[in-house]
Amino acid sequence: MNADRPAVGDRFRRFRAGRRAGEELAVPPAEFTSYYGRPILKPPVWTWEIAAYLFTGGLAAGSSLLAAGGQLTGRAEVRRAGRVAALAAVTASAGLLVKDLGRPERFHHMLRVAKPTSPMSVGTWILTAYGPAAGLAAIAEVAPLLPTRGPLGLVRRALPPVGRVAGLAAALTAPALGTYTAVLLADTAVPSWHEAYADLPFVFAGSALASGAGVGLLAVPPAQAGPARRMALAGAGLELVGAHRVENRLGLLGEPYRTGRPGRLLRAGRTLTVAGVAGAVLGRRSRLVSAVSGAALLAASVATRFGVFHAGVASARDPKYTVVPQRARLDRRAAEPGG
Repeated sequence: MNADRPAVGDRFRRFRAGRRAGEELAVPPAEFTSYYGRPILKPPVWTWEIAAYLFTGGLAAGSSLLAAGGQLTGRAEVRRAGRVAALAAVTASAGLLVKDLGRPERFHHMLRVAKPTSPMSVGTWILTAYGPAAGLAAIAEVAPLLPTRGPLGLVRRALPPVGRVAGLAAALTAPALGTYTAVLLADTAVPSWHEAYADLPFVFAGSALASGAGVGLLAVPPAQAGPARRMALAGAGLELVGAHRVENRLGLLGEPYRTGRPGRLLRAGRTLTVAGVAGAVLGRRSRLVSAVSGAALLAASVATRFGVFHAGVASARDPKYTVVPQRARLDRRAAEPGG
């Protein structure tokens, strides 16, 4: 035996003496690592284009609903603003999606089959159905600019009824367009996205409504912006309640939504949403206040979509968001009768 090494009994007596002296023995906090320091889950390979696609898809959906509200209530300026914004947003969505896929033909290849169990496949078909309807509705807005006689006169007379049908068709498809991306994120293995499957669709639906309301408040005189104000209130309610549940119902997996860059983005989104709704309601007679409120709602939607995106990426990179929930599930199963 090594004479310089204290005997086991001596070490134990010193341990007990330290305990009696009030020393605190702390276990160092656990560090969650994986083989070779790599994440347990491979983080999403999506880049900023997909985060932007989350926003433009919601903006297109909200704008079509705004346009339908203007159409049904006889507000031509609201209808026009919504239709034009919807076409611009869905065009941007298609461009962002194709850029992420790498080659345009890949989008076409996704249309070869329809898989009801695949959110990506369903989303592709939703976008395919929505795009032409939104395009026709927007094109119908040029009818007053066409000549009244000749072949273009016939087009001028045909476009308004076609636009009405197309606008309503786009509005019917809009809720699916605005929320399928939430289902797509929740269908992945990314912990903080997957666990939020019940609440993300409400966050995205509210964000879509608020962004559409923002278009109306920006582009329409306050006297005509009644549908936009109502959409802002409804959208803010859905988004704020859904975001609160995502951040507080998920336990540890709600942490990425509260901390770091995602937390800052989502807090900014909430602040801008509240400010936008307050301005829309209290400044309903001021064109400037309405426009600033609309810009705030659009900025809030951008912040919310990017915040949700980055929260998922953060949860995939940190092993604890995979390991701790798995251990908790195993402990619950072991505690069950017969477990």
